[in-house]
Amino acid sequence: MTILYIILSVIIAILLLLFLPLKGKKYELAVPEQHIDERDTMFSRNEIKPGEKRFDEYYGMRPENRSRDDAFRLRPGLLSSDAAYYKRYAFASAGASFEAVEAFFPLRGKAGSMGQGAENEGHGAWSRGQGNRDSANELSIFLKEWGKKMGAHSVGITEMRDYHFYTYGGRRERYAKEVINNYKFGIAITVEMDHELTLTGPQAPAVMESARQYLNSGMIATQLALTIRNLGYEAKTHIDANYDLVCPLVARDAGLGEIGRMGLLMTPGLGPRVRIAVVTTDAPLKTDKTGYDNTVIDFCSLCKKCARNCPSSGIPYGERENHPGGLRWKINQESCYTFWCQAGTDCARCMAVCPYSHKSNIFHNLIRWGIRNNFIFRRLAVKLDDLFYGAKPKQGREPYWAG
Repeated sequence: MTILYIILSVIIAILLLLFLPLKGKKYELAVPEQHIDERDTMFSRNEIKPGEKRFDEYYGMRPENRSRDDAFRLRPGLLSSDAAYYKRYAFASAGASFEAVEAFFPLRGKAGSMGQGAENEGHGAWSRGQGNRDSANELSIFLKEWGKKMGAHSVGITEMRDYHFYTYGGRRERYAKEVINNYKFGIAITVEMDHELTLTGPQAPAVMESARQYLNSGMIATQLALTIRNLGYEAKTHIDANYDLVCPLVARDAGLGEIGRMGLLMTPGLGPRVRIAVVTTDAPLKTDKTGYDNTVIDFCSLCKKCARNCPSSGIPYGERENHPGGLRWKINQESCYTFWCQAGTDCARCMAVCPYSHKSNIFHNLIRWGIRNNFIFRRLAVKLDDLFYGAKPKQGREPYWAG
């Protein structure tokens, strides 16, 4: 009996130790020192074509990028029928979602000095000019709750900062135009990517789901912006292919998560398995507490599963480093994008294998709570995730109907 009591005591002591609020090491808040020029993003570099004036101008400005970009131009390209993971129906659906997002562009709103779009002149104009009567607290609650009713997983508000914005636009008619922010507040919106479809990455269903959620987030952001304008304020959307800002940074500062090893927003309940849109506005709003979370940084420092499983070897294994864009894990965006162009999809392998991405249920939510609460639990969770799901998890099975 004495031995049994000792064993039980040890087990109870271990359990208590694992669930005590021991946050562990504190990490430095990563605030970018140098802002990003959108022309340097892979999406912008993909849009410039040989023979165009902007092609020669860009590589005259960034000659070091030419050889690396020539590598992705030799690949079939996103949603190409020659790509490695081409599936006719899935690629057609993904392309349709991306095209549908563009339908929201004319409703983007005033863009300050860049002259994008126009104010909404539709239904509800009767309420304009009364905006100064609104309570910041009441309006903030309304917009956040309405965003969730429309399908958002989470909605948060932050005061906009210079480092949130690109210095210059890099896509379409915004190319090389200086980005100037005229609005004080930003509303960040996340939408959930389907768990089963994400697990198939980098196969075709993953890009189909990714595109669908870009469309959903764009719809929600556009509806919120139109609502705000109907209340008498100005608002501007930042949705897929039409951003003036870096969405994960805005979402982090709006309290929706932290930036992880893979460079994506890590939300408390879904990890990186989200897509993001932002609305900037001059409406009076109440900001949320920043999402900066030491426990996510600590977990990502230990885990490295996304780096181990990245098909392009584009995610770093080491600690965060100081880059011109601030203290962070900096992925090799050229390597990542070149793989996308070979696969024909936007991969999502890092999302699929991330321990934070597991389906929300009682068990996984308890694990997430333990990770946030206790640094010893955090270390144990890394090992247990490899034990139960594998250090290199298998790709999810493509649904039979997605061919």
